[in-house]
Amino acid sequence: MRWRLAALACLLLALAAPAASAQTRAWLDRAEITYGETVALNISTDQDVAEIDYAPLRAQFDVGGQSVRRSFQLVNGQARRTSLFSVGLRPRAPGLASVPALRVGTASTAPLRLVVLEPAVRPASADADVFVETTVDARRPYVQQAVGVTVRLHYAIPLLSGQLDLDSPPNASLQRVGEDITYQRLLGGRPYNVVERRFLLVPERSGQLVLPGARLNGITGGGYSGPMFEDDRHPVSAAAPAVRLDVQPIPAAAPQPWLPLRGLSLRYLKAPRQAFAGQAAEVEIELVADGATAAQVPAITLPDVPGVQAFADPPQVEEQFLEGRPRTVVRRRIALVPSRAGTQVVPGLRMAWWDAVAGQPRTAALPPLQLQVAPGARPPAVADPAASAPPPAPAATDAKPAAWPAARAFLPVALAALVVLAAVVALVAWRRVRRPTSATAGARSEPTVRTQPPALSVALRGENLGAIAQALVAEGGRDLDALCAGLADPAQVAAVRALQAARWGDGDPRAAVRQLRTAFAGGLRHKHVGQGVASVLPPLYPER
Repeated sequence: MRWRLAALACLLLALAAPAASAQTRAWLDRAEITYGETVALNISTDQDVAEIDYAPLRAQFDVGGQSVRRSFQLVNGQARRTSLFSVGLRPRAPGLASVPALRVGTASTAPLRLVVLEPAVRPASADADVFVETTVDARRPYVQQAVGVTVRLHYAIPLLSGQLDLDSPPNASLQRVGEDITYQRLLGGRPYNVVERRFLLVPERSGQLVLPGARLNGITGGGYSGPMFEDDRHPVSAAAPAVRLDVQPIPAAAPQPWLPLRGLSLRYLKAPRQAFAGQAAEVEIELVADGATAAQVPAITLPDVPGVQAFADPPQVEEQFLEGRPRTVVRRRIALVPSRAGTQVVPGLRMAWWDAVAGQPRTAALPPLQLQVAPGARPPAVADPAASAPPPAPAATDAKPAAWPAARAFLPVALAALVVLAAVVALVAWRRVRRPTSATAGARSEPTVRTQPPALSVALRGENLGAIAQALVAEGGRDLDALCAGLADPAQVAAVRALQAARWGDGDPRAAVRQLRTAFAGGLRHKHVGQGVASVLPPLYPER
């Protein structure tokens, strides 16, 4: 009896195992694809799982496009739940690919095989409906030299969809540059639509480098959609031949820093010959690098020389892709501020680079700048109100009756002169009352507070650093340095220095404007004339 029960149990287990395993299965929508195409992996299961771990697939495939669809139905009076998982797989290499088993709840899927064919390499000819070209601007580049790569897709048939790919080779970096360009081209009398895509290749090691050919995987058809026209669609693929590069090492005689280019030019856009002490003279330099990106181009700078300071603005960079390779144009403005009068010589910019075409070192240089520096302009003198007042009219004691008409005509002028003279006397008396006593004549006096002029208040409302600087100079002296010398508030001096750093150095313009608004909110605080110095002359109006 025990033997019979054991045999029956084994038979039930053997019959139940296939039924249970049949509830979870996996399949591919195609068993054979072309390299670059995507295949769908479908998994159907009645297991109560929220998701499937696709990590084992990433060793041979690029995984994407995941989805899940769940259904519920009654079979022989019993409820049955089914989940259908779908994921897109793109093989990473041609050949025979294996889809490993995946864990789904308490069950597992069976391994699958996929045949990945090499894409058809079609030459550029009028006989091909679709073909791809890959060109490089240098076959024998140097290490770290920027190599322009251009991929052109030609198609003379309608493409409903497609994917154009270019894999990065080992020991090199590859990045896409700009947007695609579309145009039409006539080959052998046959019109083609062209999609041009550009890349930048930078070799990292010397030796042989194989750049895989670009490939297309798409779907062509009559251009109609709907179930009635599905038979008109079919896949299409094409690939360009691989490109072999012979990467050269860095020459022993190459200048440092290493800068391999096809060409480098420098020129002055602005080159002043005259300047004033304490005032900025603007220099503008343009650099054109043929065969380099903006990240590879050195900075445009001028050295500090005794008597001249250099403050550079942020550079203006323009990156282009011309004749199949990168080209960078950099323009930068530099303010030269001489501190004294005379002839000042500023050395020109020099850049050493390696001519990748001729295979020899070169140097691009600008001539030195010779500045004839004149003394700084002085502010105009302020006229003395007392000196400009007309003298009082003399008293006419012996005037004759015939002189009365002239006296009547002169009377308004005399009255005006008396009013001005009275105002001057009142001002002098007010200053006499405000003057400290002789016991405190040598003590340090309080700084004079000058009301903020309307022009400065208007300039501070905006963020134009040049307008703020002009308003401050108009109120404080011949230049900003003279203004700082006459300010009594350290916070205002610091704000002016921040303004100079933001205009000519690497300061923060927004922070400088906020600091200026806070410091000059209550007006300019000037030092008192003769502050802290006791006069050796007797007072003009002695105290009694």
